Parts: sequence; C-alpha cells; structure tokens
Amino acid sequence: QESMPQTPPFAAMFDSSGYNRNLYQSKEDSCGGLYYHDNNLLSGSLEALIQHLVPSVDYYPDRTYIFTFLLSSRLFMHPYELMAKVCHLCTEQQRLSEPGLDKNWIRKIAPKILQLLTEWTETFPYDFRDERMMRNLKELTQRIASGDEVYRKKVQQLLQNLIRKLATVGQYEEVLAKINATSKDHLTLLKTKPQTIQRDIITVCNDPYVLAQQLTHIELERLNYIGPEEFIQAFVQKNPLDNDKRCYGDQKKTQNLEAYVEWFNRLSYLVATEICMPVKKKHRARVIEYFTDVARECFNIGNFNSLMAIISGMNMNPVSRLKKTWAKVKTDKFDILEHQMDPSSNFYNYRTALRGAAQRSLTAHSSREKIVIPFFSLLVKDIYFLNEGCANHLPNGHVNFEKFWELAKQVSEFMTWKQVECPFERDLKVLQYLLTVPVFSDDALYLASYESESPENHLEKDRWKTLRFVSEATP
Repeated sequence: QESMPQTPPFAAMFDSSGYNRNLYQSKEDSCGGLYYHDNNLLSGSLEALIQHLVPSVDYYPDRTYIFTFLLSSRLFMHPYELMAKVCHLCTEQQRLSEPGLDKNWIRKIAPKILQLLTEWTETFPYDFRDERMMRNLKELTQRIASGDEVYRKKVQQLLQNLIRKLATVGQYEEVLAKINATSKDHLTLLKTKPQTIQRDIITVCNDPYVLAQQLTHIELERLNYIGPEEFIQAFVQKNPLDNDKRCYGDQKKTQNLEAYVEWFNRLSYLVATEICMPVKKKHRARVIEYFTDVARECFNIGNFNSLMAIISGMNMNPVSRLKKTWAKVKTDKFDILEHQMDPSSNFYNYRTALRGAAQRSLTAHSSREKIVIPFFSLLVKDIYFLNEGCANHLPNGHVNFEKFWELAKQVSEFMTWKQVECPFERDLKVLQYLLTVPVFSDDALYLASYESESPENHLEKDRWKTLRFVSEATP
C-alpha cells in the first residue's frame, strides 16, 4: 500500500517568487489546456485546471497547486460544484480503467484521493458546512472505503476530524454572539460624568506588559478561526440572476473575518473611552501613558493589529482635542510608535517592521518569537487590490493562474501566522474586561471630551449643546 507524503507547513509551500518551482508536469499537461513557462503553470482552461486537481493512478497534484486552486476556484464556481466535478472525474477514471479491476484500481488510487480530501477538509473545513459538499464527500469516501478495512478506518478518521473542526467553530461563533450581545450596550453619558460607572483598565490590570499579552491572546484566537477562503469570498459577488436562494449568499461566508475587524474597532473605542472617562486631567494623562506602554509592548511582541487599534483610538478626535491633557504627557514614546505606523509611502515603516517580524518568526526558537499578527485591514486591502488589479481571465479565455499563485502566496503566509500557539498565561479577569466592558459611542465620547476640556470654537460649542440636549432628553 502506497502512503502519500504529508502536506508541508505553509511557510515551506511557496518560494520567494510566489509559487513552487518544482511543479510536477505530466506529459498530457503540456498540451491538455494548461500553459507552462519555465515549468511554472501560468494559465489554463477551467476544465483543464479541475482535471489537474484530480489524482490518477500515476499522478498526484503538487501541494501548492491544490491550495492555490481550492482557494481561488471559488471565484468561478461554488465549492460544492467543484466537489461534484472531482467526484465525477474520479468515477470516470474508474469506469475507464480495465473492467473488473475495481479492487485493483481502488488499491492504487485510494490513498491519493484520500490525501486530496484530507488536504481539502483540513485547510478549507468551512466549505463542508454546505450539506451538498458533505453529501458528495460521503459518497466519494464510501466508494473508496467499500471492501477495505484500512480505508474504512482512514475515511472514518477524516470525517471525525472534519466534524470536530466544524463543531469547534460553531461553539466559537456562539461564544462570539454572546460576547457581542453583552458589549453592544454602549455607555451613554448623562448630564454629568459618572465617577464610578465602571472600573477602569488600570484598576483591572496595572501592568501594560500583561495587558499586551492578553490582547495577543484575543488576537491569536480570533485569527485562528478565519478560514483562508474568507479573503477570497469577500470578493465573490452573488449573481443577481442566480435564483438558487440556498446558494452562497445565504450563509455568511466571511463572518470570522468580519468579527475580527469588529474586534479592532472595539479596541479603538475602548482605548478612547478609557482616556475620555476620568474626570481629572492627570488621570487622563496617566491612561494615555499607560496605553503607550501597552502599544510599545504589542510592537515588541509582533502584535501589530492591537498596536494599530490602540494608536487609532488615541488619534480619535475626542481624544486628540484634549490639548491640556496631552500637555501633561511625555509623548516621545508615542511619537516613535506613530512613526512606525505612519501610513505614508503605503505604510513603508510598518511593512519593514512586519518583514522583520516575519523573518524572526521563520527562525524562531520559541513560540514568543513566532508571533506575527499583521495589521489586518491592510492585509485585507492588499489582497483586495491584488484581486482587483489583475484579470481573472486572459484574452484567450484561460484562467490567469499567475494571479492566483500571488493571492495564494499572501494567504499562505497568513495561514502560517494564524497557527501560532499563544505562549502567555491567560488572565481571565482581564480578558473578560477587554471583551465585554461597555464602550462609549461616538456621541458619548465627544460629550465626555467636552466635559473634560471645554469646547474651543463655535462648531464644538454647537455640537456640545446638541449632545447635552439629546442626553438630557433621553430617559
């Protein structure tokens, strides 16, 4: 019985040019609707690319190809349609092999088909939340398992692992929904600033290092649940002419990605709330200095997403207008961090720091050195522009596979980062506070800010009057 080599870790999958140089090229492929240059697959008809995904008795697709095609094919067809075609091609192969040799054929091909299905279910498990996918998967695996105890066990293992993964993500989404329900109620300010409306962050966690570590816990947990396909599904427009209401549009296919972006916004508002809430100027200055230390530690850890959320919270208008408060702050450290995250030249400084962290991660000796948490909305934007900037099809109708190597390279780097275990100890009290403490809405932030330091011009005075009127009128 032939055993298939295992999938390499994502970091090893792509070389610096964006795709694997050693793409296996079988004889038929050079003239079977696929176009190569220097042994790199550049384009092909959709049918030929699907054919290239399906193993045969003497061929198994290159792993970088499997990942790239499974990732990008959803721009052309639903995963369940691809799965149906894969099943059909496997059955065809069996029919075309010598009649009466079913057992022999299954013995030769089964390990390869199982390996392909293992890679699909492990890397893109969310595809199988669609019952049509599950049905096709079960049909194909039953064909393989029938009549052989070894394969029956392997199939059972594959299905159990998949069901476990889907159950875990289901639980995670329920927990998220509960957390969101708790933290949705924005604090609104009444006539005067409440002194004891909530504990503040420094009381809950007076050590900036510990807070940075707890933020890293939240980041890594949420990153871990984002499926690689969510980046691509963010671009898939539901076809308005498609009447199949149960198709891709019904179940949110990017909800973990969206939940992660929401977390960034929450953290920014939490930072602004904590700064605007204290009544005394020196307390507000202390909170600013505290968050600067947290942000610096996030930078040292490689947690760029929390760092950027903290800086954007400190740069919100209601915070940045507190000139008397900022006058009491030693801003040197904050200025350095802001410089690191400066958006000019397409975030050149940040990208340099990210490359440094990614390099450190590759040669890391400890989990701590492995951590790379990118500034997420910029990563999504990069992938979006890469998708928008290149056509999916070439003038001859071929799929532009060169573009998809590039997309897959970016997403595979993210896949390496999201698999890192968080090395820090959890502090449940701090985590609970960060995730559920109510934060101010925009209006409440402005109101708190004006009550801390009076409005300076007509525009601010008018806004303050309106906000006070609304807050007094609110029961």
